[in-house]
Amino acid sequence: MKIFYHDQFVLPLPENHRFPMEKYALLRQRVVAARLVPPGNLAIPEAAGDADLLRAHTAGYVERVKSGSLSPQEIRRMGFPWSPALVERSRRSVGSTLAAGPAALQDGVAVNLAGGTHHAGPDWGQGYCVFNDAAVAARAWQAAGLVRRVVILDCDVHQGNGTAAICRGDETIFTFSIHGARNFPFQKEPGDLDIALEDGTGDDEYLQALDAGVARALALARADIAIYLAGADPHEGDRLGRLALSKTGLATRDRLVFEACRRAGLPVVVAMAGGYGRDVTDTVDIHFETVRLAVSYAS
Repeated sequence: MKIFYHDQFVLPLPENHRFPMEKYALLRQRVVAARLVPPGNLAIPEAAGDADLLRAHTAGYVERVKSGSLSPQEIRRMGFPWSPALVERSRRSVGSTLAAGPAALQDGVAVNLAGGTHHAGPDWGQGYCVFNDAAVAARAWQAAGLVRRVVILDCDVHQGNGTAAICRGDETIFTFSIHGARNFPFQKEPGDLDIALEDGTGDDEYLQALDAGVARALALARADIAIYLAGADPHEGDRLGRLALSKTGLATRDRLVFEACRRAGLPVVVAMAGGYGRDVTDTVDIHFETVRLAVSYAS
């Protein structure tokens, strides 16, 4: 099984912007230390090129990101200050999910140790998301003839508004999102199937809703591959989450998704998506367990 990473592309960020980023290097260190896969199966991806980015984003937006000509309002919405390093890292994040598709088709499962940038829309970045890796990858795989239909199973605590906006009207990409009803983004973009949960939702209610939602999504999508956004931010200790799942509940969530996809005969590409624990160790623990479980489901 292949695991893709790009945390070595470091962003020059001020102190108040660093907390969303620190988990990635820590996660890779845990994966390496645990020897979850042979060293040769940990790979740095090629950067996504313009042709692929343009499958999901407008030419004007891609050019503004490349050239650093985003407006102050666009930069504020994106959440990161612009830099050439941001452009490169964002391309690599998409590249990791792109590369994970063929790997998952071969091994059943593949993992991007970042990704899940689901707030990036056709002509905007938002919420620490510059380019939408799932939407770009889905369309690139389709264009290459690898798959016809894709289902995106978004279990980040925040609704996948950018993905929904990009894929609206595209019957070949099915978007499912289970998220906090009152959480960011406050202007939701309706996807194909959305489940909105109240603040404080815990393990039992969440897992019951997820089980029904995933079953319905897979039945409606009739997909050839799944992209699973395995956010750590539904955790009770997440400072941006507002739900109350335990680590055990989140591991059960992962198994539920992997089992459902296995029963449906679907390869799975896993992206980490969000995680903003008050203690970063909790976030890394949750993501690591997702990766460990993914390895166990590989063929």
